Amino acid sequence: MYDFDYHSSTMKRKERLTVTVDAELVRAGNRAVRAGRTESLSRWVNDALAEREAKERRLQAMADAVAAYEAEFGTIAPEELAAQQRADEKRALVVRGRRRTRPRSRGHRRKAA
Repeated sequence: MYDFDYHSSTMKRKERLTVTVDAELVRAGNRAVRAGRTESLSRWVNDALAEREAKERRLQAMADAVAAYEAEFGTIAPEELAAQQRADEKRALVVRGRRRTRPRSRGHRRKAA
């Protein structure tokens, strides 16, 4: 079976596959089709598999990068990881809510609106 792949603009060979999927995921895929977010349930599943495969490649690339770094400079110490996490948290952009810079004192309360 051959199908035109809109994502890469090339002809790709498709294979028929029988799988067992959680019912809620099938319903979610069908909702995506009805909402026009995908052309078919098959496309929705195919895109999900492609995203998973890309994620696996990224994770493997990161693991390879860490292994190469440790081979050259030694094992990354837990203290180094903790310091990097603190630095990352300081630079993080808060998308929802507010970042608390310091804990509120017990005597300080917000006034009611």
